[in-house]
Amino acid sequence: MDSYEQFSYVYDRLMDEAPYDKWTELVLNERGSGKVLDLGCGTGECSVRLADKGFDVTAVDLSEQMLSVAHDKAIRHSLNVRFIQQDMRDLETAERYDVVTIFCDSLNYITDEHGVKSTFARIYDHLNPGGVLLFDVHSMHKITNLFVGHTFASNDEEISYIWNSFEGEEKGSVEHDLSFFLENEEGLYERFDEMHLQRTFLVEEYTEWLREAGFSNLSVTADFSDLSPTDNSERIFFRACKEG
Repeated sequence: MDSYEQFSYVYDRLMDEAPYDKWTELVLNERGSGKVLDLGCGTGECSVRLADKGFDVTAVDLSEQMLSVAHDKAIRHSLNVRFIQQDMRDLETAERYDVVTIFCDSLNYITDEHGVKSTFARIYDHLNPGGVLLFDVHSMHKITNLFVGHTFASNDEEISYIWNSFEGEEKGSVEHDLSFFLENEEGLYERFDEMHLQRTFLVEEYTEWLREAGFSNLSVTADFSDLSPTDNSERIFFRACKEG
């Protein structure tokens, strides 16, 4: 069963304060137009914003339910976005792109070294010469100190949740055990349970695997800034180029 089967329907409500405009700005800082491939697009918040800015956007996600929400969103905004259900580790499209993005820690759902390497290799093959890969991941600090062993909860009127995070089996991994309580049309609450596994790797490992895939001109920053990561950084940003 798709781990986002129920989660997709409440995802936007839970992420209503996410900095989607900042992720969009990262692409705008690269160029003002061109073809963008948005991997792990989720419910399409970044995809729609980029299409609205004039980019030719293709969006990929593994979850059929997430893509359904994203497709409806693009239609509501009268925007043309191509949506593809696919695993980014096996990426295969007929197009080549100027920018490829993996935003909002989507890469952290690839939890093994081989899978990350395969993703980088497939992206490299899908970039135009001079193209750029932009992505962000949770830092090791965030996984081990801010997620593992912590409980998050919300008791809103229509949607409530309890989110427990446990240490995973592998270094840098975390298991998110989520229980959602959604109000139905009769005013009763239904419970849905989800389990999500994420894993991050060291900055040095990501940069090594990017270089192995052929990327160059690598830069690493933290937390939507131009600063290098520190021991307390929570989100690590990577920029890598395919030479022209």
